[in-house]
Amino acid sequence: MIDTWTADLPHGITLSCRSAGARGRPVLLFLHGFPEAAFAWDELLVHFARPEHGGYRCVAPNLRGYEHSSSPADVAAYHPRQLLQDIAALIAAECGEGGQLAALVAHDWGGAVAWNLAAARPKLMQRLVIINSPHPQTFARELQRSPAQQAASAYMNFLIRPDAEALLAERDFARLWPFFDAMGASGGAAMQQAAAALAGDAARPGDEANAPVLPDGAGWMTDALRAQYRAVWTGDGSRPGAGLTGGLNYYRASPLRPPRAGDAAAAGVALPPEAFTIPLPTLVLWAMQDSALLPGLLDGLERWVPQLQIQRIERATHWVVHEQPQRVAASIGRFLAT
Repeated sequence: MIDTWTADLPHGITLSCRSAGARGRPVLLFLHGFPEAAFAWDELLVHFARPEHGGYRCVAPNLRGYEHSSSPADVAAYHPRQLLQDIAALIAAECGEGGQLAALVAHDWGGAVAWNLAAARPKLMQRLVIINSPHPQTFARELQRSPAQQAASAYMNFLIRPDAEALLAERDFARLWPFFDAMGASGGAAMQQAAAALAGDAARPGDEANAPVLPDGAGWMTDALRAQYRAVWTGDGSRPGAGLTGGLNYYRASPLRPPRAGDAAAAGVALPPEAFTIPLPTLVLWAMQDSALLPGLLDGLERWVPQLQIQRIERATHWVVHEQPQRVAASIGRFLAT
């Protein structure tokens, strides 16, 4: 059973949350990405709350800017320092001052927050689990040096447009639905097709020859789940795509995107070599059919994550949490037991 509730944090931010499991048990905290919400974790919340899987207290907040959580209008409110403050305060509320999570589990933009928090405040957690979310050091490197990753991430420069919300909301979010398919497509044309969809371009003759190879677990986007996404993206209905603004502000606030004319973006980022070192046991689950985040992002990761385990998952995509939730749960369960 999933409970829904609101965490009122001491610095004035509220986070709408979903949870399973009894208070007082060891806590697993799950952070979602874009363009999702806390409901993406429901199956794993229920799984790990069961006694036979550890009987954890499992909590998934909607991050700042998502669903019914606080959504400041200022893009500067989505810088890492503010996002880390939210999650640290939620951990204190769940675990008590000085308490620790059993593990922080995160995907996509939630992973960006998790990498930052684990580096800055490692005592808040015993373990870290990352699912298809690049470490800041390897992401900056690949965006600076890898034409393939620059091309795969080109969609990010659409998402920072001031009119991105309105464009994404057109025709019942017609630009967003293909995004779920393209980010899980194999083959070199996958993200080009996603970028074309975001730009509103029609499919070109010959695109069918580059049709994606379907991953294991394809077809997870049911009508019921589609309705949940639509409700989150619609938000309060005050304007088209109102529910997307918070998530888009993460992209707008970050320089980690491909450089282009007049915008240095990642090319202007110089991270100290020792920055973002993770002194924790860390499991990275990487779906190898993710066409937006390429496997080169794993290269050299052990330099910053000495206690690293990597599990590469073939025939799985960026949306592996939906496609193969039982496999993801089993991998996390084994990691927690070691």
